[in-house]
Amino acid sequence: MAVESFQHSPSRIADFLIVGAGIVGLTLAFELRQQYKDARILILEKERGLGLHASGRNSGVLHAGIYYPEGTLKAQICRDGAEILFQFCEKRKLPMRRIGKIIVPLLKGDDAQLDLLFARANQNGVTMQYLDQQALKSLEPDAQSATGRALWSPTTGSFEPKAILNHLYEELVASGVEIYFNEQVEHVDPTSGSVKTQQQRFYFGHLFNTAGLHADRIAQACGVGERYGVLPFKGLYYRLDPQSGLDIRHHIYPVPDLNMPFLGVHFTRSHAGEIFLGPTAIPAFGRENYRGLQGIAWPETLTIFRNLIDLYMANPLNFRQYSHTECLRFFKPLFVKAAQALAPKLQERHLLPCEKVGIRPQLFDRQDRSLVMDFVVVSGERSTHILNAISPAFTCSFAFAKFVLQKYSE
Repeated sequence: MAVESFQHSPSRIADFLIVGAGIVGLTLAFELRQQYKDARILILEKERGLGLHASGRNSGVLHAGIYYPEGTLKAQICRDGAEILFQFCEKRKLPMRRIGKIIVPLLKGDDAQLDLLFARANQNGVTMQYLDQQALKSLEPDAQSATGRALWSPTTGSFEPKAILNHLYEELVASGVEIYFNEQVEHVDPTSGSVKTQQQRFYFGHLFNTAGLHADRIAQACGVGERYGVLPFKGLYYRLDPQSGLDIRHHIYPVPDLNMPFLGVHFTRSHAGEIFLGPTAIPAFGRENYRGLQGIAWPETLTIFRNLIDLYMANPLNFRQYSHTECLRFFKPLFVKAAQALAPKLQERHLLPCEKVGIRPQLFDRQDRSLVMDFVVVSGERSTHILNAISPAFTCSFAFAKFVLQKYSE
């Protein structure tokens, strides 16, 4: 069923109202329907259709759960989330493959970080294997390791984000969930249980905020999460020329500096076999600043700059070092240099322009002057707010929905 053809009910009263029809909002509605068969569930989406922001611009990588420290919410739910999503796609014959991922050291001193990743994978119940130089070349002939060692994650996969979003939409509509498009929330009154959009007013028993790039605004309209704000980072990609001659068979990632917030430039192989390089992680000038001056609101841009300066001065997670290296990868020659550390045969001419652009709705803690690296769930009056739904939120989405509803029912 096409989004445009869906005729919603004229009633605007819901037991559960979800703000945001990204993957987290849709899987939350899916889980609500499993647990509350007769509940009235409404979803409000400010855009004209699905997947126009983070969920539809997702890299399409099914994450195994390797990087996340023990005790974090990401560590608790990523492995199970990946399995649930994999089974969901298998059952419905949606595009999904366990392609596998190789993690390679870029520097001679990276073996300690490699061992730390292996230990974290074990703590999180994730299957990982060490590779020597011979095994690495057998799996990924054009990859390079600075130490002769690498890690192999066989359960990492690839999926098609929009295929999952569209299928979830159809299942939800068939189950009686009502989804309203072009409904941007302007005001929330949790005491009376009402939401006003640009066009009409809705009433709810409980509100779930899954608004992604705008989740902090919805939370603060409900009187919670004042310490947080979204600091957007833009991810730009290139596409590998199919005529390049490079033999890229899996996802290839560098051993990350776990003291920094981002994973670095890497190769991802789509379900269809296309190879993408990226993303960058450069500050965006607005929450929806995908191209040029698009999506820039100047008062907010000044706030973004102030927050970036705070981060630079406080230097959490080696943010200063990140600023001196990652931001320069906006320039193609330096981007290529970062990618060549993974695959030395790569040449600048092998990188083709790519329309793929994403924005990471990174949560910034104003009080601690730091980036928040885990998912955040905040409760308010008649409301639950999902903040910092960054990677691996798509992978975790079904397990995350179960966690949120368990927290709601307590």
